[in-house]
Amino acid sequence: MEYAQIYLGLAAAFGLFMAWGIGANDVANAMATSVGSKALTIKSAIIIAAIFEFAGAFLAGGEVTATIRKGIIDVSQLEGSPELLVYGMLASLLAAGCWLLMASSKGWPVSTTHSIVGAIVGFAMVGIGMDAVKWDKVGSIVMSWVVSPVMAGLLAYILFMSVQRLILNTSEPLKNAKRYVPYYIFLVGFIISLVTLFKGLKHVGLEVSLGQAYLIAFVIGGVIALIGTVLIARIKIEVSADRSFHFANVEKVFGVLMIFTACAMAFAHGSNDVANAVGPVAAIVGIVHSGGELTQKSAMPIWILLVGGVGIVAGLVMYGHKVIATVGDKITELTPSRGFAATLAAATTVVIASGTGLPISTTHTLVGAILGVGIARGIGALNLQVVRNIFMSWVITLPAGGLLAILFFFALKGAFAA
Repeated sequence: MEYAQIYLGLAAAFGLFMAWGIGANDVANAMATSVGSKALTIKSAIIIAAIFEFAGAFLAGGEVTATIRKGIIDVSQLEGSPELLVYGMLASLLAAGCWLLMASSKGWPVSTTHSIVGAIVGFAMVGIGMDAVKWDKVGSIVMSWVVSPVMAGLLAYILFMSVQRLILNTSEPLKNAKRYVPYYIFLVGFIISLVTLFKGLKHVGLEVSLGQAYLIAFVIGGVIALIGTVLIARIKIEVSADRSFHFANVEKVFGVLMIFTACAMAFAHGSNDVANAVGPVAAIVGIVHSGGELTQKSAMPIWILLVGGVGIVAGLVMYGHKVIATVGDKITELTPSRGFAATLAAATTVVIASGTGLPISTTHTLVGAILGVGIARGIGALNLQVVRNIFMSWVITLPAGGLLAILFFFALKGAFAA
């Protein structure tokens, strides 16, 4: 293919830019509950996210990429001109990256999945034709954007109600917190380990049976719960603190739990959302390496996941604080116990979706979970003005990604075809 090396260079650069945008915008959502509830400082949240986002993207990021690459558009119509798909995927990455940069600068928590899907659909409509878009597939992705916040909200509601029943609304909340929080920590470790073992480690060369996966996840969950129990035992109890806020010491126990859920959410997010950056890159690399063959399946090269992981971490470190402020402080007042319920519910929803290959929006999932916690305390606990603004930014994202992709597609086509 003519310009093959240039295509590969641009794919790596634009993929890195898109991954940077994911880090700046979406990872902030993953860590916002921990920072908003004061369980973690912004600095420690960024360190945790950097480690676990990278691990999730690199170890477990291969599953969702197939849906982004192959599921949304029918590329068979481009058999004679594979370079059009290369221009389209490059334009989609650049368009989504630009929109995420713009949204992050304003502190808007938008969806990276919306951004890339809107961009790919936009390019396909003008570059191939309306019939090239698999509208049923787009419909199922749109459905997931409704299902995921509802599912996360329901899970968060149930989790927080269990916290209220077992701990907060009892005669000895501190004693019960010390008793039950290790079980919640076990649940976090078990769920994340299990999903990772099920779907994520094949390309690293590790495959385990169903029974082995449950056993390993059970052991990892147990070890993490033991670590949590030791940390809880070390908490300094201040009797005077409970006079100003009845659950001050209880929330300290939940602060330990939030550290574990923050790790889980970062890992879950890395495994699911890295696809938005590396899926189009993998498609371009597959076309170039096969000499323009579109039907040939291409394996996910390790270096592409590496680019995705590095980009996500860089975006978070450089620009993530803006969106953290919006999601962590402004939707509803978060404490560690509320933040825990929201984060574990969101992480569980994300890893279930990641395991089934459904490209959901982490932003929608987490905001849905925070709303679920807020509703558990009554609708008055929500800042409806902020919720409305967030919903509006979600609506704008799809057309914004599509329009930018159309512009960049014609620019790239003009540059290379000339």
